[in-house]
Amino acid sequence: MSDANDTEWIPNIILGQDYDRRYLDAPIHYDVLENLAAFYGRDMPVHRHAQYVQIHYVDHGTIDFLIDHKVYEVIGPSCFFTPASTPHSFRTDPGARGHVLTIHQSLVWQLMQDNASREINTSLTQAICLEHDRLPDEQKALWRRLARILEDIQLEWSGNQAAKDLALMSLVRLLLVNLARLSFKRSASRTVNNEDLRLFHRFTEMIEEHYQQQWHLPRYTAEMAISESRLNQTCQRIANRPPKKLIHDRVIQESKRLLIFSNFSSNEICYQLGFSDPAYFSRFFKKHTGMTTQQFRKQTGY
Repeated sequence: MSDANDTEWIPNIILGQDYDRRYLDAPIHYDVLENLAAFYGRDMPVHRHAQYVQIHYVDHGTIDFLIDHKVYEVIGPSCFFTPASTPHSFRTDPGARGHVLTIHQSLVWQLMQDNASREINTSLTQAICLEHDRLPDEQKALWRRLARILEDIQLEWSGNQAAKDLALMSLVRLLLVNLARLSFKRSASRTVNNEDLRLFHRFTEMIEEHYQQQWHLPRYTAEMAISESRLNQTCQRIANRPPKKLIHDRVIQESKRLLIFSNFSSNEICYQLGFSDPAYFSRFFKKHTGMTTQQFRKQTGY
């Protein structure tokens, strides 16, 4: 756990700064698992990548992977999708090999903008854990395709062919589609237009900036200069949830992270998240999770 007095309790790792400065502002970064393990270690502590999603593909061995507050103990081949800014940690066997792909979240948004969500019911905003051996037989072909795409990305990344960036971008989009196909059932189409995406993106960015200040929904809509009705329609179309729930979900998510990854007391977490009354925070947490903060901390074993 982090020091209770450390405000940067979950470090943000920027591969272009810390690991490979040749790609400081690149929207895509690839490397084999072995190279990153040699640099950061096989037992990687809790960290996050602001504005970047990450895909880990591990070919064999035992993997302990924590994404947000969920722990996965799996056997490779396995694949993990970690949404942007989501705390995660992992441990891989010394001989495990694989791929690590780091992608700017704007590429996921672009996929949504191109109406992929009309065909696949996902915005790739949730953590994903896939194990080859647990997939139904009809999805094994998709898994083989996923592995081949990662190998193609590796070849493009290490080569210097014409239109390299375009090829990488196309392969990453195909990879994301295959991940979505493996993770979610197809559903009825729904329209996502560019303006809705722009508003939703701005709203989620504002939540990230202000959820610790306990902004209420009217404050967000006033800042965005739109009606609550319009924002509600937009959030329902894209996330299938009302905007108030998205705000509350972010507060609960942060509450859980602090309860798991820090030594803060419940009262300290209450004040850090902008609540003025610990009793109200306790009721808020229990209403949205069905348990008290103490029960949650005990359940997760931290």
